[in-house]
Amino acid sequence: MSKRHPIIAVTGSSGAGTTTTGRVFSRMFASEGLTAAMVSGDSFHRYNREQMARLAAKGQFGERNHFALKANHIDRLESLFYDYSHTGTGQCRQYVHDEDRELVTEGYQPGTFTSWSPLPPETDLLFYEGLHGGVATDGCNIAQYVDLLIGVVPIVNLEWIQKIHRDTFRRGYSQEAVVATILNRMEDYVHDIVPQFSRTHVNFQRVPLVDTSNPFVVRDVPREDESMIVIRFRDPSEVDFPYLLQMIAGSSLSRYDTLVIPGTRFFLAMDLIMRPMLMNLIARKPFG
Repeated sequence: MSKRHPIIAVTGSSGAGTTTTGRVFSRMFASEGLTAAMVSGDSFHRYNREQMARLAAKGQFGERNHFALKANHIDRLESLFYDYSHTGTGQCRQYVHDEDRELVTEGYQPGTFTSWSPLPPETDLLFYEGLHGGVATDGCNIAQYVDLLIGVVPIVNLEWIQKIHRDTFRRGYSQEAVVATILNRMEDYVHDIVPQFSRTHVNFQRVPLVDTSNPFVVRDVPREDESMIVIRFRDPSEVDFPYLLQMIAGSSLSRYDTLVIPGTRFFLAMDLIMRPMLMNLIARKPFG
């Protein structure tokens, strides 16, 4: 952790909503006049899309799948967090998604990477969203460099529904292919993704209020007004629960460290909870 060069990481699996959370923080940074080095976990995948497909055709699956630590440049991610926390610099790249029109226009092929290059200079903080921001194993400890670690963790059936919907409607995959990917990732989800949520400072878990018992036949993602959000704080002594209960209509406490809010209040709650934490990190930065 670093007072001079703070790091915020949002961790969650594919389809969980980490990208949406990243957009919320981007707007927060802009409104506070902060410049953040924005880093996506996809940038640290070891294999591009063609390489993964070629390995999968041979039954190798590129160290199994992107959830697995071995399928990623975890050493480079840890180096980035170490370098940034000490010097405010580091090396990163971008993974090119189909919807990244600007990079595609520049000539990059979807499913490939840009070149490794330095982060922008003179940033106020580093913001990471991806799969492995809270990893801590015998071989690496990325979580130790993170000043504010946030988990975005829909209950697993909803997580699958969101992924199936996104990958079929926005990325053109067949439902059968997406389901096969979910099944292929299960062991690594349990071993490499889930343990991170015990290290987070705050977890946001979306719970649907409609039947999602068979996520593979649900055609629509449950709406915000059909969901509740369970928010768990690692250190509840730092949270002004009376203020949040007053400001967020329909909210309640289910445990001493857990706030429950209507799904329609997610963005308000994110702002009320995360903005003070963000500004506290910035206030700790020394001048000069």
